[in-house]
Amino acid sequence: MNTDYRYYDLNTYFRRRFGCRVQKISVDAGLTCPNRDGTVGRGGCIYCNQKGSGTGAYASGLSVSQQIRAGKAFLSRRYRAKKFIVYFQSFTNTYAPVETLARLYDEALAVKDVVGLSIGTRPDCVDEAVLSLLESYAKNRLVWIEYGLQSMHDDTLRLIQRGHDFRCFTDAVALTQGRGIQVCTHLILGLPGEDRKKIHRTARTVAALDIDGVKIHLLYIIKGTPLERLYRQRRYACLEQKGYVSLVCDVLERLPADMVIHRLTGDPHREELVAPRWSLNKSQTLDLIRKTMIQRNAWQGIRFHETSHPICN
Repeated sequence: MNTDYRYYDLNTYFRRRFGCRVQKISVDAGLTCPNRDGTVGRGGCIYCNQKGSGTGAYASGLSVSQQIRAGKAFLSRRYRAKKFIVYFQSFTNTYAPVETLARLYDEALAVKDVVGLSIGTRPDCVDEAVLSLLESYAKNRLVWIEYGLQSMHDDTLRLIQRGHDFRCFTDAVALTQGRGIQVCTHLILGLPGEDRKKIHRTARTVAALDIDGVKIHLLYIIKGTPLERLYRQRRYACLEQKGYVSLVCDVLERLPADMVIHRLTGDPHREELVAPRWSLNKSQTLDLIRKTMIQRNAWQGIRFHETSHPICN
């Protein structure tokens, strides 16, 4: 754990594992999503834009390796990074034939100083063949698979049009574990209809699953999404910064101390963001989270043992 932050941040994890500064490079592999192509649904989740939360670089004609080299050049200058994890971010990055996935992953790992992969996907888009492929890489490289869950509550998942239920997520986690693949779960705070009690229950349940990492996101509103329509109709209100910070600290207290915290808020693009505007000041939000943990005299995991319980829904 990083004692300055009072939680186990990703940079600390990387330095312990590799002994140097490691940065993630986000790439767009040109894949799509079953929640867009009609297999599960169309239009995606209510908060997702046409880029699938990614860069849109593939549409600009850049190959995976070209995107990585550009990212390396920038991150080496800015952070003096020496090693890199390639993050397949846009849309669903296990949603293709295994042969296609192997070609993309091999292309990424062939770039010098790339030490691993992080694969963003959905829990309904993995099977034995895909996980066996990732397991083969995990024998010699660091491999994270990032499952979008957002909430453990099925009524919330239906409302945000996820296209899968909580059982689908737990099944995917169970199928993944024991293969040397690190599992990261994405959670969103501020979802429609979710109060503090529901968020606490999601945190407690994820904490009990023996998952390796978590990403905590703020629900912010992007132009052209169904969520923007709800916001314009005054059917949805964003969290205030103080409320979000408080909830993040609540979640950290309930997660095990050895769970890697990949992120604590999002990175909206200024030109796409509708609300809340405070989300553009990421450094301020992170600083407030750290100060609040100190003010509470809290640490990641301080409430883990007192609140862990069997999974239920």
